[in-house]
Amino acid sequence: MRCLRGVAFLALAALTGEAPFAFGQSKKDSKEDKAQWKTLFDGKTLKGWKSANFGGEGDVHVKDGAIVMERGSNMTGVTYAKDDFPKMDYEVTLEAKKLKGFDFFGTTTFPVGDTHCSLVVGGWGGTVVGLSSIDGRDASENDTSTLKEFKHDQWYRVRIRVTKDCIQAWIDDKEAVDADTKGKKISIRVECDLCRPFGVATYSTVGAVRDIRVRSLTADEKK
Repeated sequence: MRCLRGVAFLALAALTGEAPFAFGQSKKDSKEDKAQWKTLFDGKTLKGWKSANFGGEGDVHVKDGAIVMERGSNMTGVTYAKDDFPKMDYEVTLEAKKLKGFDFFGTTTFPVGDTHCSLVVGGWGGTVVGLSSIDGRDASENDTSTLKEFKHDQWYRVRIRVTKDCIQAWIDDKEAVDADTKGKKISIRVECDLCRPFGVATYSTVGAVRDIRVRSLTADEKK
């Protein structure tokens, strides 16, 4: 079931004739966007970040303003090491790129209250997008599962919004997930455990991330 917020937003856009802002932003959001976002990665160092010790992971380093995760056996990841990441009513955004390989390159794990969830980006051979997991079913099995082709050496903007009863996500300007989570069990696959509370991982693939930012939602957005 889709979030009522998303349905209402699209209906309003149709009635008014105004195109919706990218990633579900309102006009007010777009004007104040720069001031609201908190930058989590300085583009130069891994300060505030740590490599996820999966075992068999590839090297994690900074190059050309991005965190590069080299190919691991099987997973490589980077985890936010500070304790100030929000748990609810927030948006997080980043850019991710697949450099080599054919599986997920920007799977993002994030808090949902006292639990966590992951947005899979290019999983199961390179095309699956969705949430892992909802009611014990991962992104290849639940209703959020979609397919998208991801090109090598191309940046994709990923944006995730978390509220009490809803998880939404966009890739570039296209909605990828609009999940009503009320009454659902939200969890992560055990493989992503070391990415908590917030982190990004690859699977047998070289990936890069940059421009990682987070912001708290306004009072109106929380409703």
